[in-house]
Amino acid sequence: MITVNDLTLSWGAFTLLDHISIHIGDGEKIGLVGKNGAGKSTLLKLILGEVSPTSGNITKTKGERIGYLPQMMEHAKDKTVMEETMKAFDSLFALHDRIDKITAELSERTDYQSNSYNNLIVELNNVQDRAAMLESEPPASQAEKVLTGLGFKSEEFSRPTRELSQGWNMRIELAKILLSKPDCLLLDEPTNHLDIESIQWFEDYLKSFKGSVLLISHDRKFLDSTTSRTIEIMLSKIHDYKVPYSRYKILRKERMEQQRAAYENQQRMIEKTEEFIERFRYKATKSNQVQSRIKALDKLERIEIDLEDKAELTVKFPPAPRSGQVVFRSEDLAIGYGSNVVASRINMTIERGEKVAFVGRNGEGKTTMMRVLIGELDTLGGKAEHGYNVALGYYAQNQEDILDKNETVYSTLENAAPGEYRQRLRDLLGAFLFKGEDVDKKVAVLSGGERARLAMAKLILKPYNLLALDEPTNHMDIQSKEILKQALQKYDGTLVIVSHDRDFLNGLVDKAYEFRDGKVKEHLGGIEAYLEHLKKDLLSATISAPKEEKPAEEKPVQVKDSQQARAESKEERRRRKEIEKLENEIADLDYKISEIEQQLSSPVSAEEVERLSGEYSRLKEERDAKLEKWMEISG
Repeated sequence: MITVNDLTLSWGAFTLLDHISIHIGDGEKIGLVGKNGAGKSTLLKLILGEVSPTSGNITKTKGERIGYLPQMMEHAKDKTVMEETMKAFDSLFALHDRIDKITAELSERTDYQSNSYNNLIVELNNVQDRAAMLESEPPASQAEKVLTGLGFKSEEFSRPTRELSQGWNMRIELAKILLSKPDCLLLDEPTNHLDIESIQWFEDYLKSFKGSVLLISHDRKFLDSTTSRTIEIMLSKIHDYKVPYSRYKILRKERMEQQRAAYENQQRMIEKTEEFIERFRYKATKSNQVQSRIKALDKLERIEIDLEDKAELTVKFPPAPRSGQVVFRSEDLAIGYGSNVVASRINMTIERGEKVAFVGRNGEGKTTMMRVLIGELDTLGGKAEHGYNVALGYYAQNQEDILDKNETVYSTLENAAPGEYRQRLRDLLGAFLFKGEDVDKKVAVLSGGERARLAMAKLILKPYNLLALDEPTNHMDIQSKEILKQALQKYDGTLVIVSHDRDFLNGLVDKAYEFRDGKVKEHLGGIEAYLEHLKKDLLSATISAPKEEKPAEEKPVQVKDSQQARAESKEERRRRKEIEKLENEIADLDYKISEIEQQLSSPVSAEEVERLSGEYSRLKEERDAKLEKWMEISG
């Protein structure tokens, strides 16, 4: 358990966190939300002890083991993927070393009745119990499972970590944290470097994780799936809701409305009372009533309205110049680097006004294809061409490499702005939350979220009819993402986007190209069609997975009569029929579950959330029961 008690953190006159208190119980799964800069990451560092509070304190259960994943960290460069991951078991290997030392010492001693001998026996039992808990199965097997779940292929286990991107190294760090089996997980934007498949695996992992979780995420669907409590940081204060994110949004709106109504009613009452006092203050016949009301006002507990941070992005893309009907086309295209072909035989047609997503595992070619599309990378074969009159605007994933760190916020736009925009640059920067002295900040000191906003502001300077966006929401808070999504929905040009944010893509794109195993497959119907395809693939893989066969014991040959053979044949047919029926029912339940997930991710009434949540739980239980029955029958 972790308790944050009356904690304040200030720097000079600026207070980031003001007298906040939080209790994290064993097994609780909590989403920590709020705008960028609200203090979410700092709160995690306070809990870890990396930052000291101005006042207040934090207490933790003695021996509490915490696993912490920050947004940015240093990564090892001298190990392979598997070697680095196995470092998660250093404490287990140390326990085995201690067991060996104690066992060797006990074998040499003969003072069986002494206290020191007895203490060694007690320590041995404790160490063995601890080792058994950490070693539910061989460490290498545990590492393989987690690495595979996080998107690594088995042939990549021996790859040097120095060859991997920051995102893939972050996955190794996450794997190490999970394998160390902590009591509490503190996770700061863990999905930023995960693709959709890995996020779904991680969701399932967190659902079954027995410890507590404090999670910062701007992925609404991920929060809804993995947490049951939401803590919001706003303007130095916290607001605690014992519900998942979507339900919190509804309750927060209701609370603010009720608070505002109560405040307005009280203000009207105060105004009338003060009016009465002022009117009859000097009338002797009313003096008792006047005094009574003055005392009542003095004792009145005044209702205060919680302050809200109403600053938000204002994103509106300029009207798109008209392009030809076909905006981009590829035929038998091969993409990659040098002799390394990432994907081949790509046939793709993107037409005017379409909103298209590139999806699939990281490393399968989505960003490579984007670089070919924008003309930054040559093809390895086949044909790729733009249509007539295409004006392309590009948002790169790695803004820290694209933006000039020596420029200021203002000069970054000034150098890119056409003449007619130069008089309105401060207005545009204000719309992207750069106000006052913010415009003079150097790019080098900006946070990830600030750089994302600056790059998006730069994109709006010119009218484009094809927007190519590579992970535009990675550092954006939920409110900013919703505003950007609405702007892109209204955008009248063509959109191609790489993103792993299912909630952001849902309702935005109408077609998805899946990159997998060196091929590209088109999914009409947007992200939901792709997710449904993924679920079917997963179910198919589960059902068709080969069972581990044990060596059969030799038995005496028995001759079966024809009646027994017919009975067994009939029984086998019945079993196959039952298996087929269960498979169909499981697929049907999966579809219904995904429909409810989609409904829960959209704004609905409190009563509807309650009804859908109950139905969701019922369907999940039914699905799990049928899958268990299927495994029993087919095993």
